Order: sequence, then C-alpha cells, then structure tokens
Amino acid sequence: MSGSTDRPTVAVQGLGFVGAAMAIAVASALDETGAPRYDVVGVDLDDAAGSARVAALNEGRFPFETTDTALVAALEAARDRGNLRAGTDPSVYGDAAVIVVDVPLDIDWRAASPTLRLGGFEAAIRTVGRHVSPGALVLVETTVPPGTTERIVVPLLAEELRARGIDPASVDIAHSYERVMPGADYFASIVHYWRVYAGHTPAAADAAERFLTTVIDTEQYPLTRVGSTTASETAKVMENTFRATTIALMDEWGRFAESVGVDLFEVVDAIRMRPTHANMRTPGFGVGGYCLTKDPLFAKLAASELWGMSMEFPFSTAAVRTNDDSPRRIAEQLAELLGGSLAGRRILLLGISYRQDVGDTRYSPSETFVRAALDAGAEVVAQDPLISHWDELGWDTPAEVPEADGFDAVVFAVPHRSYRDLDVTTWLGSARPIIYDGFDVLDDEQVRTLRAAGCQVHSIGRGHLDHQRPED
Repeated sequence: MSGSTDRPTVAVQGLGFVGAAMAIAVASALDETGAPRYDVVGVDLDDAAGSARVAALNEGRFPFETTDTALVAALEAARDRGNLRAGTDPSVYGDAAVIVVDVPLDIDWRAASPTLRLGGFEAAIRTVGRHVSPGALVLVETTVPPGTTERIVVPLLAEELRARGIDPASVDIAHSYERVMPGADYFASIVHYWRVYAGHTPAAADAAERFLTTVIDTEQYPLTRVGSTTASETAKVMENTFRATTIALMDEWGRFAESVGVDLFEVVDAIRMRPTHANMRTPGFGVGGYCLTKDPLFAKLAASELWGMSMEFPFSTAAVRTNDDSPRRIAEQLAELLGGSLAGRRILLLGISYRQDVGDTRYSPSETFVRAALDAGAEVVAQDPLISHWDELGWDTPAEVPEADGFDAVVFAVPHRSYRDLDVTTWLGSARPIIYDGFDVLDDEQVRTLRAAGCQVHSIGRGHLDHQRPED
C-alpha cells in the first residue's frame, strides 16, 4: 500500500496460521465494482518469528507451508492490488476501523494442574487499547476460555482507554471465533464457511455483522448471532471439545477392533450412512495441532479462574489425556511387534505434521511418538513432504522419503497424499521392515501384497487383516 486511500483500514493482530490467512481473506474482500473494500495491515511482534512472517507477507509469500492454491492466489492478487502489507509497529491500530485479534492464549495443558497463560494475550489487548481510536471495532477471533471477552478484554481495553481520556463505550468489542482449517481448503475455511459471533453490546454485534458480511459469503454461509460473547466463546470451546472427545472414543474402539478381527473403518463407514452420524471419526495416530489438544480444558479453567467456580469436566479432561497418550501407546505396541523392545532399533517415521497436507508441527502426535521411541533407545529418522526443519526437535529432515534399507520399522503417521500415492513395494525393494500404518494410509490390497512379500504389517483399527480365515 503506497500512500493513503479512502478505504477503511483493517488491522490483524497476530500473523500465525489464523491471522496470516485472515489478513489475506480481508484483503480479498471486494465491492460491487471489483475494487478492494479494505486496506489491510498485518501486525506481529518485533521478534525473529514475527519479523519473518512480516517479511514473507510483504514479499508475497505465505509464512507457512501450504497446499492451498486458492490461498496463494489470493495473496498474489492482494499484493498486485496493493492493499495488503505487514509490519511490527502497533501504532497502526490507531488508523484501523477494525482490529481483528488473532493472538494465542495458551495453557500448560500437560501439567498436573493446568492453568491459563494469560500474560501474552493480556499484553496484546493492552497494546490495542493504547492505540485504538473511538468508533473502531475490536473483534476477537482467538479461541479463549468462556468469559474472556467480558472479564478480561473489556476491562483491559477500558483501563487503557480511560488512561488516554477516551470513553470506553466509544469502542465496539465483539467475539467471532475462526474455524480455520489449514490444508487444501485453507482459504475457503474463512470466506466460505459459517460463522458464529456476538457483541459486548448490541451495537458491537451489529458492527461485527457488518464487517463479517463483507468478508464471508454469508448468502451461502449465513452468520449465527448468539446472545453474548461468552456464548460465542463457549460455542468454540464446546465445538472443539466435541471433536476431541469423539476422537478419543475411537482410540479404545480401534484397539478393540484390532483384537477381535474387525475393520473399524468399514464399521464407521456403515454407521455414517445414518445422517445423524455422518461426521463420526476414525482411529488414527493421535491428536495434534494448536486447538484440539488443549481446548477441552478451557471450560474447567474458565470456571475456576474467570468465574470463581469449582466444576469438574471429567469427559473433557479424559479426552485430552487419552489423545495425548495415544502416540506413546503406539510406541509400546511397536516395541511388542519388534520383539519387546525398541532399544537399538532404527525407525523411519513418515509424517511429522499434525494432520495431512498441512505444514504445522505444533503439538504433533509424531513428536510425542518420537520422544517416547528415543527414550526407549531407538534411532528415529523422520520425513514429511511439507516439513524441512522440525522446530520442536531441532531436526533438519529429508525432502524425499529415504530408502527403506537399514530400517527395522516404517511408521506411517500422517495420511499425506504423497504417502498414499507411494508405490510401497517398489520403494521397499529387498528391505523387509515391519510396516506400521498409523492412519489408514495403506489399503487392504497393499497390505496383502506387502505380507505376501514377507513384510509384517500392522494397521490401526483394521483387525480383519490379522484375523483372515484360511479360505480368504
């Protein structure tokens, strides 16, 4: 963006996986004549990570690996129009008609007694409060514990505004949680997807509706207004808790299916024919990513830390623990297949990111598995088509799948398309490692072919392959 325009400015605070994509989505909003509706500024911290994201966007590159061509095209188009830029100077919030908050709010979810980590989020809100102008809309997209907008955002902004001699009521505050899904439909998960929203006041809700309607295809994907920001926050946390809990449920059913000779994927497909169960989950390698790993704990922590209540959420808590333990149980199962121990064994792990076709390693179940395997004395080589450096472990990883020679076991952890398309028998050559399919990467025919060639193959949730009748 060079010079000033008559377009309103939208500032997106935080350029992570959500904020960077949201900035592109807002910059892609066009009016009836095809002209951009907004000038968009993405703002991040002035540190190494933030500066790298800022530089990437300003150079026309998405800051993270992505397989979504629509997102890349939208970024290129915004750059050509000149209505998207990024920086680290928070004073731009003063020029913004809308400030979209996309900064993380973490919890130490693996601790024996988890607590909210509010420091970074509160600092971000205070920064907005030191610069925001009267008449602006502050729209919180961050997934937060129910009550955060009412009990943290509103008071902090009011404190900073009063210190500047500004009436807090002159700034609208609303919450509308994102449903961003990195992967092939990254961009569409923002602009072509349903949204829930609420305002701290009716006027704020109206302002949020006006803004969201210009960014999202609300004719095809209508907005849903709920009665309070706490209700909107609850919807997000409950939504993620539901998904995490149903995934955890599949962990025990997958082990049962393996034991009694049932193909649980076949069973789930049969159940999904019933429309009320169409989104039933299947077993896999574990749960990762920034949301489902921790979000089910938000309700319990909100009750105690924001509302002063003592309430237990046993199902939600059990789901988090079950999903977190799953990769460690897989490591133990692999040890059994290898004669009772991983000590001295060489393992090739195929898949590092937390889900297929996404270059995101945050809380990846593969990390949990690798640490368990290393602790058990194994040597692990990891590869992922979308990851060149594994930040959490400090590993540089090969661009191509290594040759199979010399490995005692090959573990498919993520169903990336490139793994599904891999000609496994040709790739193996004369090598005969144990094959552990952790996420339904191999089909029945591939498994039978590998076994006929002399490989021992184990597939999560597919016990029918281990209980074939002689005539089969």
